[in-house]
Amino acid sequence: MPQGQPLVIPDDGLSTRQRRNRPLVVVHTGDGKGKSTAAFGLALRGWNQGWSIAVFQFVKSAKWRLGEQTAFEQLPDGFGTVEWHKMGSGWSWARKQGEEDDHARAAAEGWAEIKRRIASEQHDLLLLDEFTYPVNWGWIDVDDVVETLANRPGHQHVVITGRRADPKLVEVADLVTEMTKVKHPMDAGQKGQRGIEW
Repeated sequence: MPQGQPLVIPDDGLSTRQRRNRPLVVVHTGDGKGKSTAAFGLALRGWNQGWSIAVFQFVKSAKWRLGEQTAFEQLPDGFGTVEWHKMGSGWSWARKQGEEDDHARAAAEGWAEIKRRIASEQHDLLLLDEFTYPVNWGWIDVDDVVETLANRPGHQHVVITGRRADPKLVEVADLVTEMTKVKHPMDAGQKGQRGIEW
């Protein structure tokens, strides 16, 4: 894309402005670090444009306090708005035995709420952080997700993060970035640290 120009102009009957302003489904996936960080950066841009933003975190515990959430809460009024919803109790790598049904139910309830908000065109941007996990675990039906995203009304951007995005999510997305791990401090035994991981 030299100088920000697309390499192909589709024969879709849309003007450049119409094509430029299409709502996007964005997927950040892969084993590398930075998927959520990139999504929160996009949300910050949206906030600067005056958008209504809803963040739904599907894996991080409601007890965890993320730096991004704290930063968004400190932003001044007069631009966009940001809502933060934590849908899980820390189910990604530390799921506790015997609690899977509860987690699956919470994930399904979270997805139902997102569908309601999409149908009512409540937000300009919905960020579904670590959403690939409950989809991969079968807690949320990927076909329902694809249909909902493909047929969403109005002008709503949706960003999905998480490893191993289902091929159906990749197919419905307009923008897919795969974060590839080349090297990570954890490979050398270093645990996550303040300001880098949270």
